[in-house]
Amino acid sequence: MDSHTRSVTKGVTWRIVASVTTMGLVYAFTGDLMLMAEVGVLEVLAKLTFYYMHERAWERVAWGKVLVR
Repeated sequence: MDSHTRSVTKGVTWRIVASVTTMGLVYAFTGDLMLMAEVGVLEVLAKLTFYYMHERAWERVAWGKVLVR
């Protein structure tokens, strides 16, 4: 079972990669640095929260887990 800290760390590192991608796309399509920053901040907050909840929910599902001895 992953600890809460591990789940948060995984979420943060993935959010960095994904958010930089999203912000780059926003800038490429609009050329607007302010919009890029606003979308980036909102995206980080929303998706980090949803990712954490998703990870914790899946931790409760036994399907596909293998018992390690």
